[in-house]
Amino acid sequence: MIDRIPPGPFRIENASIPDCSPGGGSMKESLAVEGGKIVSGGNGQILDARGGMILPAFTDMHTHLDKCHIWPRSPNPKGDFDSALATVAADRSERWSAEDVRRRMDFALRCAYAHGTRSIRTHLDSVAPQHSISWPVFREVRSDWRGRINLQGVTILGIEHVSEDGPFAEIADTAAESGGVLGCVTYPLPDAAERIDTFFRFAMDRGMSADLHVDETADAGSATLRMIAESVLRTGFDAPVSVGHCCSLARQSSSEADKTLDLVAESGLCVVSLPMCNMYLQDRNSDRTPRWRGVTLVHEMRSRAIPVSFASDNTRDPFYAYGDLDMLEVMREATRICHLDHSRSSWLDSFTSTPAASCGFEPCELKPGDDADFIIFRARNWNELLSRPQSDRIVVRAGKKLGSDLPCYSELDDLME
Repeated sequence: MIDRIPPGPFRIENASIPDCSPGGGSMKESLAVEGGKIVSGGNGQILDARGGMILPAFTDMHTHLDKCHIWPRSPNPKGDFDSALATVAADRSERWSAEDVRRRMDFALRCAYAHGTRSIRTHLDSVAPQHSISWPVFREVRSDWRGRINLQGVTILGIEHVSEDGPFAEIADTAAESGGVLGCVTYPLPDAAERIDTFFRFAMDRGMSADLHVDETADAGSATLRMIAESVLRTGFDAPVSVGHCCSLARQSSSEADKTLDLVAESGLCVVSLPMCNMYLQDRNSDRTPRWRGVTLVHEMRSRAIPVSFASDNTRDPFYAYGDLDMLEVMREATRICHLDHSRSSWLDSFTSTPAASCGFEPCELKPGDDADFIIFRARNWNELLSRPQSDRIVVRAGKKLGSDLPCYSELDDLME
């Protein structure tokens, strides 16, 4: 196992480096670094990886940095979705000062950075007046982390708040002025289709991309994913659109799901699945074993060439009690929960290049000219990689070994009182 990275040019030999392009399956054995970049050929010191795997730095395209790590002070009393909503709302109204949000965000980012993530999109609770607190904090944190983690922010609030009158225009303007993405949560209100059209008009008028939480429920009658695809086609919205969760799709009949998936493919939506959070919340009933996994139809989406990504979602908050913004953990759990391991092609791109492309982040595929941002593992193959936490991984950024350790939870003790 490589234990040090030299200061000058170097070439790693005897490595297992998978192809990160969509469906890629080929492997290469060497990687040359010079001047903080991946180069072709290359000189310098030779490092023997002894068959260890090398993956590019991760992109985590769906997180909630403003909610993270509130579990010790606001645990979910029932572990279900409705209790999560109520518990977060109470904590937000009582505790989410600028200092509270800033410190928890920074803590979470240090975790992600130490694990090997370099790009993150975070949803920010934006129901007024929280947007006037969290978005300025986000801009400060993004500036502080520039050069280490690329950050994007997305508004999140219920579709009932999307209207031509009221505070939604100010909220959208705040996000737009922050270089953010417009987002909301969709569910089957009587006028949901009209509100979704209004949502896309707001985004279009401000030149914003869109990212929506969609049908996060076991109710098969919740079918706003189809409404979103139809609205994109109807309004001619041509900026990138990401949709997350889409849980109810897996509860619908095959014919209904197929119709929706065909529209999703036609409208060019990108899908992000959140398997850890969805398995945690969905089909939870006291003293009854869950009957389904809570995840959406990722294999059926991939067969239609719909871009599919996986991400962390919530971290130690009422929506998900666990997690550490470790995309390798997401990969390990998604592989098991969604049965990615016996697929006809590799899913690695769903944790690296596909989420980067969906968000507009600079790609990281370990090709000549790319930044030398990667992670070295002792594991020599996929089975070894996904069987352990890989806590001895080496994270390399710009060709240099990262010295960051995971922060201690005790740093946040005073915020939990």
